[in-house]
Amino acid sequence: MQATFEINKTSRNLLLQFLENHSLENLNKIPEGFSNNLIWNIGHIVVVQQMLVYKLSGLPMMISDEMVEKYKKGTKPEHNISQEEVNEIKKLLFSTLEQAKEDFANDIFDNYMEFTTGVGFTVKSAKSAMEFNNYHEGLHTGIMMQIKKFI
Repeated sequence: MQATFEINKTSRNLLLQFLENHSLENLNKIPEGFSNNLIWNIGHIVVVQQMLVYKLSGLPMMISDEMVEKYKKGTKPEHNISQEEVNEIKKLLFSTLEQAKEDFANDIFDNYMEFTTGVGFTVKSAKSAMEFNNYHEGLHTGIMMQIKKFI
């Protein structure tokens, strides 16, 4: 799991650069031809990790139901988000990762509800959920790199 967490931390540090190097206006901008923006992608990444690892393990998530409804699969930005919301997402980028690392070290993941992803991969455990999550974050980071070219 150490490599999985190292990859995830690298991913989160890259996402942090998007937050720190773009204005609130640019984080909220949806370029022509896209259905979402930079901040939606980052919020989505946080939500999906929590749902894949914790919700499907039957454990409480570190995020609110409101956040899930705003950033889960199938949603898109409905309005611009505030700097306060950006700050909360920024905090969650690392607090969720650190908590997951601690929870895996404490072996709290006893049960898991298998889930087949949209790309056809069946996630069978919290461990494989963290591994698949790195793939998912990579996909959205690529989308964000494309969005960045148009803002």
